[in-house]
Amino acid sequence: MATLTDMHVATIPLVAPPGVSHLECGQCGAAYGDAEQPWRTSPCCAKPLLARYELAHLRGRFTPAALAGRAPTMWRYAEVLPVRDPAFRLTLGEGMTPLMESERLASDLGLDRLLLKDEGQNPTGSFKARGLAMAVARAWELGLDAVALPSAGNAGSAAAAYAAAAGLAAHVAVPRDTPRPILEEMRALGADVELVDGHIGDAAKSIAKGVEAHGWFDVSTLKEPYRLEGKKTMAYELVEALGRVPDVIIYPTGGGTGLVGMWKAFEEMEELGWIGGERPRMISVQGTGCAPIVRAWDRGDEAAQPWEDPKTYASGLRVPSAIGDFLVLEAIRASGGAAIAVSDDEMREAVRTIGRLTGVFAAPEGGATAAAVPRLLERELLRPDEEVVLFITGSGLKYL
Repeated sequence: MATLTDMHVATIPLVAPPGVSHLECGQCGAAYGDAEQPWRTSPCCAKPLLARYELAHLRGRFTPAALAGRAPTMWRYAEVLPVRDPAFRLTLGEGMTPLMESERLASDLGLDRLLLKDEGQNPTGSFKARGLAMAVARAWELGLDAVALPSAGNAGSAAAAYAAAAGLAAHVAVPRDTPRPILEEMRALGADVELVDGHIGDAAKSIAKGVEAHGWFDVSTLKEPYRLEGKKTMAYELVEALGRVPDVIIYPTGGGTGLVGMWKAFEEMEELGWIGGERPRMISVQGTGCAPIVRAWDRGDEAAQPWEDPKTYASGLRVPSAIGDFLVLEAIRASGGAAIAVSDDEMREAVRTIGRLTGVFAAPEGGATAAAVPRLLERELLRPDEEVVLFITGSGLKYL
């Protein structure tokens, strides 16, 4: 009889063994060869570490055609994911979310072709499932017994779910005004939940103390190498579904892991021979009450200064300071993209518009992507004839 843990493990026949060849500092490029220990940020620069693979050995073997018949989860890309042992491929069914074209929403927003990637259909209702599935699976594989992170809400839910599936402890600190459905979800999934006054930065201070005191594995955004690897699968899915890269990706940006992960994936796919040198323009959307990336992009800065007194009802966008800010800005600029801010009122109206015209109930972060389109067209940062993908990063049900 299958055990509960067996039911949470994805078994996939591979064309080559998976696993990271080395880790690389995202700031200076220094390489660290021993990936079989619980790394956090780079020892050289205290910046995010990026997982690297032997892609040359996979070229011509790990192809879109090789994916035929594989389970419809993000683990179908296991050859370019960090978990080595199939016994630790932790899954609740994350990934392979719908990519839907909407002619009605496209017409309303002034576009010819618009697609929505509905990440709200992931386990725990958001794209956070991808990153936390990977980070928790890797922690499990490395023999750790507890994970910890600050969260605006959805990351905490995902961490709790995957830690429960793996039998690990989860410690989460969240702002006191986190939406109640998310708090109840985390508690129901067995997490140790601490409410803190302030924003996610204040929650991070509390987690840092717990990590130091108890030795928990810190899976905060970009403070370990593996959440990024789960998030990058969104780009693999886009290319697999479309057979090409879209012209433009519009993405709501808090910590920025998803945008950075997708940009990394496009680089990998070129090395694998899936695509050429073409890239989508990456457009980052934030709230006007917390827009450090937008401000840095407008000024031409290489890094974003912390945002004072962050305010927005989109919890996932209320991130005043991101450790991967320089990587987000690099991706935006290298792609010829842009960064733009929209108001809470614009997000609310866009959530209603998306729902009315597509049948998708988006979280406000997803609403922000649609709200950005008219501004982008007005500023000639977007053309009506381009193929545009909006990322609906979570379900609106999480905000009730």
